[in-house]
Amino acid sequence: MLSYSTVIFITIICGFLIPLSEQQYTPDWKSLDSRPLPAWMWWLWKGDKPNVNIVAFMNNNYPTDWTYADFAEQFHAELYDPNEWADIFAAAGAKYIVFDSKHHEGFTMWPSKYSFNWNAMDVGPKRDLLGELANAIRNRTDIVFGLYHSMFEWFHPLYLTDKNNNFQTQFFPNVC
Repeated sequence: MLSYSTVIFITIICGFLIPLSEQQYTPDWKSLDSRPLPAWMWWLWKGDKPNVNIVAFMNNNYPTDWTYADFAEQFHAELYDPNEWADIFAAAGAKYIVFDSKHHEGFTMWPSKYSFNWNAMDVGPKRDLLGELANAIRNRTDIVFGLYHSMFEWFHPLYLTDKNNNFQTQFFPNVC
């Protein structure tokens, strides 16, 4: 069995050696784009082996012609109360929040003229969910309000090209 001092010594040596063996990157696109993506990175998104329980649930609960877009009409946000959210965030001591303004499927939470009517104002809730929350946060709290906005979309030709290339293109940072 190793002594306590031997374990400490090995830990210290490893602590110094690990950073020396890692690839160093600089905070710019050229450097960051040079990093290899791990092979497992997009495995779950490729759809090679769908979860049989999820497939069975979908088959048992939705018609065969049901599409992803059909879910939007069922999204009503009837219990969405941005003022309540703002109060909860403030009571929790939050310093900032980041709201998902547009996810990878392209649905926007505000009336975007670029979303081909695929947004919360035109489909589903028929409300500007983002604007309501932004106003509530800004008017009721001192919390910093931020947005997450996905640049790529599941249905965009660039994404589909990358998907067909097993997500090896690494093109999206160049589009921004």
